[in-house]
Amino acid sequence: MDLSTTYLGLKLPHPLMPGASPLVDDLDTVRKLEDAGAAAITMHSVFEEQINREQVASFVHTESHGQSFAEALTYFPSPEAFHLGPNEYLEHLRKVKQAVSVPVIGSLNGYTTGGWLEYAKLIQDAGADALELNVFSLGTNPQESGAQMELRTVQMVQAVRKAVRIPVAVKLSPYYTSLAHFATKLDEAGADGLVLFNRFYQPDIDVEKLEVVRSLHLSDSTDLLLRLRWLAILSGRVRCSLAATGGVHTALDALKAVMAGAHAVQLVSVLLKDGVESLRTVRDGLARWLEEHEYESLRQAQGSMNLTRCPDPKAFERANYAAILQSWE
Repeated sequence: MDLSTTYLGLKLPHPLMPGASPLVDDLDTVRKLEDAGAAAITMHSVFEEQINREQVASFVHTESHGQSFAEALTYFPSPEAFHLGPNEYLEHLRKVKQAVSVPVIGSLNGYTTGGWLEYAKLIQDAGADALELNVFSLGTNPQESGAQMELRTVQMVQAVRKAVRIPVAVKLSPYYTSLAHFATKLDEAGADGLVLFNRFYQPDIDVEKLEVVRSLHLSDSTDLLLRLRWLAILSGRVRCSLAATGGVHTALDALKAVMAGAHAVQLVSVLLKDGVESLRTVRDGLARWLEEHEYESLRQAQGSMNLTRCPDPKAFERANYAAILQSWE
């Protein structure tokens, strides 16, 4: 079965790859991921805080919205808490690139234009075949509108796109006022791909210690549903590639993402829970389903259930909300 796809201009044998996670911090695991059939390797994100915390502090004091942002900095771990420091990250990226024959996608999480630009170039120079910009933006400032936040991200993407030669994907959260409009603006700004979606890990409260505590829960297949909706809405409406991340645990999950419009499918939680060999299991199951249902290739299924091509487009829109509520028993 021909499972080939093109993502960020990269021709891949199939759409499955590990998403950004600590899995790739270990070279032996990276090699095992390639042996299990990973079509590409997505690096763990390097955070701007790791690279130059003093620069971040300066930015906080000079930008108009810095007052609320300063408080937000305390939610990020100190540089010592990261597995790899910035220099170690770049060196590790070089080693990963040497260790595998598949494309390697660097990942960057920043929030100053200077930080995005400088470290995007460093990741490119370290040998990455593509770059994923992991946008983690919380609207905590009541004086800043959603449009202002979105414009800042669009301008950042434009700047990065001009500064590097490699393809650039933008990893988003679903929490934007008008996600479809924002996605088209990113597409117009030169983004080569959109990754749906980043997961905002929600803090919890320890009521006895009166502390905010970190809370981490791995995804399950129900988390995929939100991704399917927006993949289907954006598929065919943007020029850039689309990737699904979050909630893909089985071959059928991957198939649904592809049918909704994904060119690439990233796996993380299932690899952490069931081991890297589960990637092979998902790939083989995807090929088997397509063969059993007499598809000639993966591309035949790609986008076949998006908003413009599916038999019932209203299922992705508001009409589905009323229908589900009315059908509850």
